[in-house]
Amino acid sequence: MKMSLNKWQISGFVFTGVFGVLLHFLYEWTKGSLLVAPFSAVNESIWEHMKLLFFPIFVFALIEYRKIGANYENFWCVKLIGTLVGIAIIPFLFYFYTGAFGISSDWFNIAIFFIAAGVTYYLETRLMNSGFSICKSEIIPFAALCAMALAFVVLTFVHPELPLFKEPQK
Repeated sequence: MKMSLNKWQISGFVFTGVFGVLLHFLYEWTKGSLLVAPFSAVNESIWEHMKLLFFPIFVFALIEYRKIGANYENFWCVKLIGTLVGIAIIPFLFYFYTGAFGISSDWFNIAIFFIAAGVTYYLETRLMNSGFSICKSEIIPFAALCAMALAFVVLTFVHPELPLFKEPQK
């Protein structure tokens, strides 16, 4: 029996949650391995937390595409939209609550990650089921996701001096 889109998306949320949390600690566990640095958090910056969401979502999308993606002509378009919304939620909520309340809370930062993952998969499910697509071709959104992956890797090692890339002050 084939899994429905809803079950795939719930599985994606679980996959993203588990692997996002593991990737948070992997760099430290491997004592700073350069092999895991591109995909795991190398510090506590907002950028690194966005990366923790991006890579599990992207990897799961590759798996999901092989299983059910061909059934949805809007698959990569929706995945790009969902991913962009999800990774945008992280800095938005972080800077909103730290600016509004002047505090940074580890438990709330963790909640933000799961909120972003949940919104991503919920939005994707709704958009795929609706047939929504603004893309003329599925190649362009897939290429955009690959470019995002490359940007996350490159900017792990060489990044601008912006607050997004710096560890927040406690």
